[in-house]
Amino acid sequence: MSTERTEIEKLGEFGLIDRLTQNFETYNASTILSIGDDAAVIDHFGKQTVITTDLLVEGVHFDLMYTPLKHLGYKSVVVNLSDIYAMNAQPTQITMSLAFSNRFSLEALEEFYEGVAIACDKYGVDLIGGDTSTSQKGLIISVTAIGEVAPDQYIKRSTAESGDLICVSGDLGAAFLGLTLMEREKQIFLENPQIQPNLENEDYIVGRLLRPEARKDIIELLEKLEIKPTSMMDISDGLSSDVLHLCKQSELGCRIYEEKIPINEASKAAAFKFGLDATVCALNGGEDYELLFTMKQADYDKMTMQEEISVIGYMCDASEGKKLITKGNNLFDITAQGWNAFAKEA
Repeated sequence: MSTERTEIEKLGEFGLIDRLTQNFETYNASTILSIGDDAAVIDHFGKQTVITTDLLVEGVHFDLMYTPLKHLGYKSVVVNLSDIYAMNAQPTQITMSLAFSNRFSLEALEEFYEGVAIACDKYGVDLIGGDTSTSQKGLIISVTAIGEVAPDQYIKRSTAESGDLICVSGDLGAAFLGLTLMEREKQIFLENPQIQPNLENEDYIVGRLLRPEARKDIIELLEKLEIKPTSMMDISDGLSSDVLHLCKQSELGCRIYEEKIPINEASKAAAFKFGLDATVCALNGGEDYELLFTMKQADYDKMTMQEEISVIGYMCDASEGKKLITKGNNLFDITAQGWNAFAKEA
């Protein structure tokens, strides 16, 4: 492993940008002019444009004690692409802006951008610009993602109807359990640096935390099955919080069946080990980046053989409330206990 360290001030801002972006490919015909000018030029040839922005702040959204910079670069792209897919759109371009302190060398930033490049290549998006600045403390990442969608094919949160089925892709709770594990190992290390982290047999939950994926495959599957969701969003704050967003925006209530919530066996084992309830982790844990959507009951038969999609409940009239139906057939109010970036620390 190279120990070479190049100070950023040797390159200057434009030299740094040239160095970090020199190997990026262009994947989309809609990218007319990319990095290197005062602004990028894109043309979506009659399609509608979808735009989203995310901010990731060191110490709030990630911890560099256990987050490799390459993984962080990859994840910073993916979390934005997930929002584009949640609109039933295809991501095409991103901009990437960084503010960093002088503790970051050129080699560290190149490692971060290596992860960015891997994500751009995997999802076929173009890096078309951004900005860099100094930061008094830590690393701040701002990513804007741009996508395209055929006219009137985008999907909002506010268009579900009573009786629609509630569906989720993949499984839930793994990223939260990965975070729980990494925070535990961090505290052990801080107390005794001689003790090596114990991550044996925890690849799944650690991977879901450090290197999530955007569900491009689910959008492609829904198109193949000729299913157009009636509402949709991605699960970034936790199922409980995000299903309440759908209910609020659509002015409806809901019923979620505990036994239908998809939880991976590795997540169940980790939850047991940590003394946690796996269902609570799935309901309240964030950063799964799965898709939460509603669909017409008439489309249910198209779903019966799809292992990557689970029907977990249905939308109902707002007067019926927002309830979880437990395995014991009891009703509990669903409350927003997922991730809140502005919550005060205990």
